[in-house]
Amino acid sequence: MSSTRAGQVPVIFAQAASSLRETYSPTSIALACSGGLDSMALLRLAHAWAAEQGIVLHAFHVHHGLSPNADAWLAHCREACAALGIAFDHRHVEVVKGKDGIESAARKLRYRALGEMCLAHGVPLLLTAHHLDDQAETVLLQLLRGSGPAGLSGMDAANRAPNLLGDPELVMARPLLPLSRAQLEDYVRAEGLSWVEDESNSDPRYARNALRHAVMPALAASFPGYQARLARGAAHVQSAQRILDEVAGQDLAACLDGEAVDLSCVQKLSRDRADNMLRHLFHARGLAMPSTAWLAEMVSQLFSAREDAQLKVTHPGCDIRRHRGKLYLTPKLPELAGMRDPDDIGVLVKEGQRFRWNGEPSLDFPAYGGALHFDRVALDLVAQDAAPEGFDPAWLRSQLLTIDFRQGGERLKPAANRPTRGLKAHYQALGVPAWERERAPLVWADRELLFAAGIGMDCHHLSAGEGERIALRWVPQAV
Repeated sequence: MSSTRAGQVPVIFAQAASSLRETYSPTSIALACSGGLDSMALLRLAHAWAAEQGIVLHAFHVHHGLSPNADAWLAHCREACAALGIAFDHRHVEVVKGKDGIESAARKLRYRALGEMCLAHGVPLLLTAHHLDDQAETVLLQLLRGSGPAGLSGMDAANRAPNLLGDPELVMARPLLPLSRAQLEDYVRAEGLSWVEDESNSDPRYARNALRHAVMPALAASFPGYQARLARGAAHVQSAQRILDEVAGQDLAACLDGEAVDLSCVQKLSRDRADNMLRHLFHARGLAMPSTAWLAEMVSQLFSAREDAQLKVTHPGCDIRRHRGKLYLTPKLPELAGMRDPDDIGVLVKEGQRFRWNGEPSLDFPAYGGALHFDRVALDLVAQDAAPEGFDPAWLRSQLLTIDFRQGGERLKPAANRPTRGLKAHYQALGVPAWERERAPLVWADRELLFAAGIGMDCHHLSAGEGERIALRWVPQAV
């Protein structure tokens, strides 16, 4: 029986690998080689198949330094690859325990290092040694964590994983997924392969090990072949998830207004469908998936806060804001020096940062989050019947200028035929959201306001006529 199972392994692997080649057409492939039984089986299988197909094969190892045997594992992988003539590379990483534990931190660093090696060697396809038992463990773990369909779908046979590998073009594939651990054990023994044992795999403090050594043997005793049935269940959930994604994509397209989401459209959806669409939005923007409780609280605030409330819901990767019935996912912006107490900043004075313009095309103001541009406007750049308007360059050079954020009560007259109004009224009329207003600096000459970012220049010192004029323009720094 074991010899029969071992003989099936190369056939099943070749089918999976050929499907990957047909889909992705890689000229070279790599595999993650830890030195354990599964990865040594993958190494031998991939070597034989790649040689037959004429594809360059690389093997990558990540040295975590968590085990006293880590150096021996690295040596074992290097020697195994040298014996087969496989190009080998490795990376050392330093694991620091995070809020999700040492296991999660090591996993993130391992995949990021594997992605870096793929990019360094120009390899678009990375193979891992996940198998059928790993799939069953993953589904059980996700079920115990209360995951939704996306988690219960288990692992894909292949997918792009930019959050793990660090590049959206890299593909991670699992050609051993149809094979059980028992089949791989039979194969490595039949091939006479040696492997290393990671002592942490027997540590019951890790949730996956607790399942592997206590729960799964009991399942196997009462439900033989349960791994394949769990994998089939995961495949059904994957199918359902694809439908959910398709519906979410359609709903999001219907609700989008530029980069914002029209909340009146969201309100027309059922609560389940709205949540599905919002999760899809987070995924599409490359943000961590919110928990059910967090999402419920966010939706509650979006629809229950009063209309004039400056709503901001924080997420680890962004801020969620509402403006005029629209939902915005805005980047988390650093606090700017100009927003803090000027007495704490050496380059600032009480009234802001003073400066002189000496003809430069632009001046950087990092304390205010951007650059002030001085655009030259000439007569031949505008219609003949509309003379250019801007500041006279000589006059502007003679002024001691100040840049600062709003303090309240500032007023600006944008044109001779328009009224003088408070900046708040201008921003409201222009539809500038509150979070952009608070980071929009002003430029003064003595006590006279010359320019407000997001609105424009005050007309009192603008001069028309022949000759060059200077128009001010504020450009925020890229986030």
